[in-house]
Amino acid sequence: MSTDISGKGLLLKADPIAAIFRDEVVSSLKKLDRKPRLVGILATSSAPSHQYAEFTQKQCLQLGVDFVLKKIGAAISEDLAEGEGVEEAIVDANEDDNVDGVMVYYPIFGVPQDHYLQQILSPQKDVEGLHVKFHYNLYHNIRFISPRTLGPGSTPASAPDADTPPPSMVKSIIPCTPLAIVKCLEHVGVYNKILPYGDRAYGKTITVINRSEVVGRPLAALLANDGARVLSVDIDSIQEYTKRPRQAETRRYLPHHIVHPSNLTLQECLAISDVVVSAVPNVNYKVKTEWLKDGCVCLNIAVEKNFEKDVRDKASLYIPAVGKMTIMMLLRNLLRLQEYKA
Repeated sequence: MSTDISGKGLLLKADPIAAIFRDEVVSSLKKLDRKPRLVGILATSSAPSHQYAEFTQKQCLQLGVDFVLKKIGAAISEDLAEGEGVEEAIVDANEDDNVDGVMVYYPIFGVPQDHYLQQILSPQKDVEGLHVKFHYNLYHNIRFISPRTLGPGSTPASAPDADTPPPSMVKSIIPCTPLAIVKCLEHVGVYNKILPYGDRAYGKTITVINRSEVVGRPLAALLANDGARVLSVDIDSIQEYTKRPRQAETRRYLPHHIVHPSNLTLQECLAISDVVVSAVPNVNYKVKTEWLKDGCVCLNIAVEKNFEKDVRDKASLYIPAVGKMTIMMLLRNLLRLQEYKA
């Protein structure tokens, strides 16, 4: 963390937060008789995907995780097509009993076909939490499941009232980047630990820019299910995610978030937001500093920096990247899946 006396907000890199979870991962690894094996499937020529694969490999090597990077298609030769052989590689990993977790470096073909590939991967090995079973749990605020429900043809069960799973239940797998963001917000105090579990973001208004199925939409659902009022901004619409009923009812909040259309503009959303998260994959996109609420917390999730250079003139705290946190969440998921199949 860096501070100064100029009146600017704090610049907080994710490293010290990731270090906490790194220690947790190291401690868990020491207790195992066998290193978990993670297979990374790289099927494109995309430079960001190659960089992410190399970063994952480096982190796993440092921590003692058995990481196997499987390059196929355009990842190994320009004479091969983008994504060539990826479906077969996923099926092979599913069937390999020595593999505990699998991650695929997306995007490959585009949203529809990539979504299909995400459903081919066994949920028992889905360290990224992208399978429909885990997305269903996330969107319906189902926090705990039976390990048996990771197999085909089963129905999840829920017990969302406490942080500790009930007997015979385990925590559901949550997508890595949204979970990394939530952990960062918990660390900096956006979440109020005094409030009941499942409602610790109550009282916070959060804008999430970009409603992708990988980061933006699941993040909005996570935050809303934790009690926040979330304004989800995308190219053609703004939506509000909340679990609090609009009309007076006997219960304080609904079992899980619901989505309403919003008539607010982006400028109006930012003016009332305690937290702003931006994940727009466009080097030219910038969140205007002048639109931000004084004292807000800002997180940049995109490879391209989405905030202007003077963001800390308004923000009390700015986190410029969460990549190292995302890897730690991925490894936590890997360890959990290895434990769940024991």
